[in-house]
Amino acid sequence: MTTPIGTLIDLERYPVDQIGHDSFGKLLDEVHGALAHDGCAVLPGFIRRDALPTLVAEADSVAPNAHASHSRTNAYFTRDDPARDPSHPIRRFYDRSNAFIPADNFPADSPLRSIYAWPPFMEFIRLALGEREDRFFRYDDPLADVIINMVDAGNGFPWHFDTNNYTVTLAIQNAEEGGEFEYAPALRTSDDECFDAVREVLDGQSDRVKTLVLNPGDLQIFKGRYALHRVLPVSGTRRRYVGIFSFVEREGMCGSVERTRQLYGRVLPRHHERAGLRNDQLVD
Repeated sequence: MTTPIGTLIDLERYPVDQIGHDSFGKLLDEVHGALAHDGCAVLPGFIRRDALPTLVAEADSVAPNAHASHSRTNAYFTRDDPARDPSHPIRRFYDRSNAFIPADNFPADSPLRSIYAWPPFMEFIRLALGEREDRFFRYDDPLADVIINMVDAGNGFPWHFDTNNYTVTLAIQNAEEGGEFEYAPALRTSDDECFDAVREVLDGQSDRVKTLVLNPGDLQIFKGRYALHRVLPVSGTRRRYVGIFSFVEREGMCGSVERTRQLYGRVLPRHHERAGLRNDQLVD
């Protein structure tokens, strides 16, 4: 039995289940406007304030099952290119720490999974992104369809572009300090990497960077393939929890064995079975 959606989502403020009604159309127009402006839409207080303790308790209960990984990466998740100048963005490498609570910690009656599995939520996200029905599916990965990113003191995410077109995230708990989301929208295009503009951001000399503080309960829809972005390091004893809802453009997509093992420390039979249908999303 799933958690009743009305006890989780503020449906009076965000009538995502009222498709065809004026209130739904107005909400959708606002999201479309924000995404068109800079590729980022935030729905403040999407989750009811009185539901937040339930989501935090759920995260706390499964936090010991998180898998942490550490690496050094550039903004593109590519290898070094010694043929380029040392100051080139491709040659700028930063420490990156990930800790993800895998999806199999969130059963059908989980509050977080209840949101992800609710059909009107998926339809709202699809319409918000302007995706066709035949190109929008839930991620068919038993370890990665709905997860929590967990950040402890001293950790954050360095500047990077996403390899997937968009991310849908839910702020659950902030650390005492830090964790601000910084992004430079539309910094590159599909046919121009705009390395000079990227270098300015990496050097702290760009006026295109925006800072966003997400509060617990806020839903964010972000187009990160062309927007350079990062999460500043956090401090304090309280962890930063962010739920990640994964949607993909092909039915049946599942993570590769190698990438899944890196992010979650293990694989399941499903990853071997679906090895030919890969969508190695690099989540934030």
